[in-house]
Amino acid sequence: MSQQQVILISGGSRGLGSALVSNFLELGHIVATFSRSCTPFIEELHSRNLDQSFLWESIDGTDYEQVKQFVMSIAKRYGRLDVLINNAGVGVDGILALMRASDIHQGIALNLEGSIHLIQACSRIMLQQQTGSIINISSVNAVRGHAGVAVYSATKAALDGLTRSLARELGPRGIRVNSVAPGYFESTMVETLTTEQRNRIIRRTPLGRLGTINDMVGAIQFLLSPNAQFITGQTLVIDGGITC
Repeated sequence: MSQQQVILISGGSRGLGSALVSNFLELGHIVATFSRSCTPFIEELHSRNLDQSFLWESIDGTDYEQVKQFVMSIAKRYGRLDVLINNAGVGVDGILALMRASDIHQGIALNLEGSIHLIQACSRIMLQQQTGSIINISSVNAVRGHAGVAVYSATKAALDGLTRSLARELGPRGIRVNSVAPGYFESTMVETLTTEQRNRIIRRTPLGRLGTINDMVGAIQFLLSPNAQFITGQTLVIDGGITC
């Protein structure tokens, strides 16, 4: 990605999303992102007076009209949209038989329906350009079952299926679609694990450690690089081998 590109990263206010925002800004790209609330990370970026290279708005990812308007504003402001990194999502934990219907609905609405509507809005612009790249942030839970995350796993597995179908649908127009499926990595997702649980995961991981944010960012950079221009419809699992 040597040439400056316009990159939309959903859920860019914290965690992996904020790391991606920082990385692509440092590489000289134009980055747009949205999240429901402003965080110290977003405030710090605003204080740097990044002018035209950074755009953030407070948007609920399940408000599909707001999402569509944000995508249209990016195209109007910058004249194009080169990359979508579909990162926004919410954890949905709990035994299915005991879960509240509202929690199930929230997980599906943001993780799956929100992603579909965001891709729909972005793909319309990319189809006009005849070029673009979409990366969906999936999860290792989409490829291996774990108790207590059935709904979350279902939404991420659906994203992988969406990835494969869209790769067929959009490929003839020069648009690549791939998924990245992170395993356990150092982030808020593992903060609640006990030392025993962390050590158990590490023992089961062939590479003998948890992943890092840089492991995830590096894989996404690769999928957007000139070396990956013949890769589409794939799910790249980044888990240190725990699912092999």
